[in-house]
Amino acid sequence: MLIAGVAFARPAQAADSHPLLTVDLLRQQLATPVQREGRPTIDLRNYTVDLRPDSALTDGFYRLLSSGLQKPATTPTLDLSYAVVQGDLDLQRLGQREPLYGDNLSPLLSEAGQAQLKRDRTRLLQLNRLSQSLLIQGQSSSQQIYVFKAPLVAVQTRFTGQVQGGDTFFLGRLLASGAVFEQGMAVAGARFNRAVNFSGADFRQGVQAKSSLFFEAARFDQAQFRSGANFQGAEFKADANFSRAVLAGDLNFSRVQWQGVADFARTVWQGTASFVRSYFAKALFFTEARFDAPLVLRQARFSEPVNLRNAMVGGEVDLGDALFPTSAYLNVAGMEFSLEQTQILGTPGKIGRVFSVPQLAGNETLLRNLERNFRRLEQISDANYIAYTAERLRLKTWQQRLLGTNLNTASVTALVRAGFTETQAVAVVAQRQEQLFIGTEGVLSVPGIDLASYLKVRDRIFALNTFPLTRRLTLALQWLWLGGLVVLSRYGTSFSLTFGLGLVAIPIFALMFWFIDRYRRRRVSPIVPPLAEGLWLGGGCTVLLGLGLNALRSADYPLLALGFLSVLLVPVPALLIGLMLKQGRYHDLMEESYFVEDGSLRQLRLLIARLPVIPKFPFFRDRYTYLLLDRRWNWLNYLDFSINNWLKFGFNDIRLRDQHVPGLITALVWYQWGLGLLYTALLLWTLSRTIPGLNLLIYF
Repeated sequence: MLIAGVAFARPAQAADSHPLLTVDLLRQQLATPVQREGRPTIDLRNYTVDLRPDSALTDGFYRLLSSGLQKPATTPTLDLSYAVVQGDLDLQRLGQREPLYGDNLSPLLSEAGQAQLKRDRTRLLQLNRLSQSLLIQGQSSSQQIYVFKAPLVAVQTRFTGQVQGGDTFFLGRLLASGAVFEQGMAVAGARFNRAVNFSGADFRQGVQAKSSLFFEAARFDQAQFRSGANFQGAEFKADANFSRAVLAGDLNFSRVQWQGVADFARTVWQGTASFVRSYFAKALFFTEARFDAPLVLRQARFSEPVNLRNAMVGGEVDLGDALFPTSAYLNVAGMEFSLEQTQILGTPGKIGRVFSVPQLAGNETLLRNLERNFRRLEQISDANYIAYTAERLRLKTWQQRLLGTNLNTASVTALVRAGFTETQAVAVVAQRQEQLFIGTEGVLSVPGIDLASYLKVRDRIFALNTFPLTRRLTLALQWLWLGGLVVLSRYGTSFSLTFGLGLVAIPIFALMFWFIDRYRRRRVSPIVPPLAEGLWLGGGCTVLLGLGLNALRSADYPLLALGFLSVLLVPVPALLIGLMLKQGRYHDLMEESYFVEDGSLRQLRLLIARLPVIPKFPFFRDRYTYLLLDRRWNWLNYLDFSINNWLKFGFNDIRLRDQHVPGLITALVWYQWGLGLLYTALLLWTLSRTIPGLNLLIYF
């Protein structure tokens, strides 16, 4: 790649034009360190450092430099910038051996570093004791910890061999921006007490950083990992920046603890990105990243949102058994993936709920593809939740158009009410006189309106050329219809919620029918039901009503659902019953029930085609008899009639008689029958969307 070529072109020239480091030159640099940033620095920049096994410099380099880095009271910085290091560089040999006990390093470490050093010493002591017990050794050499005290600067340095620093405690900062590692880097088990900067580095062989620990910020932005990287079991105590990096080969980030922000924005993943069982304490960014291979986040744990905005996914995305608390979700706005090449996997019944987009515009195709992905995997509940999310966003968009401010027609005063300042509102009006806004994002091009101002008013504005009253009324009706489906059934995705609506409506209408049939007058010759019958019916309806209200608690908008249902169940029936009580009832057959039952059959039956009033043909009329009002179980008949009228399913075929019935009672019965017809359609539609294959039985 061109960038990589530029990265190591300068050090390559240095190998030919700059002097070869010798033992004498090294002694001279150690004797006269330079001052940089207020700190003594061993200046080995632009040298060619030959550390190959047969080199005359190798032994003297490690011996002299190790001594020079340890003697001064203030540890000098080792500067290898723009140098060419031939052969392996073993940083452990440049470090200082520290015993398992002692507090010599405590002043140089942060509190977290001291705690980690104590844990490392304890671990090594336990390993030492274990080896003694297994090998039955009387005396064993005490194990020691290697500590590299000096800050290391290697800007655009070319390492032809491997850089080794495993099991080493780095006390100073490590700056290697733009460095080239031809044989990779091995720092497994290393601890970095200060900031680490590998910005723009080129790792041509693998990076072995297994179980390493970074106490402060770690930068790998714009780096190139050409042959994989192994960070398994590593821990980043602060932010980790891998933005714009190119990662190829076997990329193992399994069991990594990300205590800070993990930034992988605009990265290119040419190998499998494995984050199995990783923990993210803060946000994870894959913004505008491109995945040419699978992304594996299986059993990962997230505490904050995961940002996949505008990411391009070419391989599989595995989110199986990933844990998302209520504060975490997947922001997939603008994400692109192919249904033919990509599968998005996750825990059935849970994964669909973690996808989030801020608006429908620009994400409609994405949501449709996500729904089709989960339907293809037969994860129906996840597919339904994606569809539900899309319709909620559509409802939000329609509501914004109905109640929001049109950028292309609003006055300055209306724009100010929407949230713009007066200066910004005047600028918006001036801008639209030149060219109308196509979308709300167009206001960002208006002078004086920045992103913060746009986010403040985004949910209260829209942009349309014309929005006549007829179109507004049509949209209002569509919004009301879609709002009902979303609130009352989660857009056909929650059978329990939909069934709960019926459990609320059925007992309410049963009480109404019982009241108008059994409570007719109190004067002259009273027609009043027995108290026991009212108590039995009230108790049965209370149980059903309680079950229904409990089911409504599962709704995303329980109060709104209850209010929507109340609008359907209360005003019209209350008006009809009130008018009937005001007018009074003076007609024949006052002593008989308004309801009759078919006495020819007693069986469970579907009653979708049944109308609530008996036919007038005398032959059919003879089959129906009035309800027996003197039976203790008569109250069950009103529940049965309400179930028949609402669910179109029941045991006894109970209907309204066709003679001497006030028209207001007939209107009430037909009103419930009409609502029940709509409810039955909603219930069957919900069943067909929630149970695979049931739609074949319903429609065919």
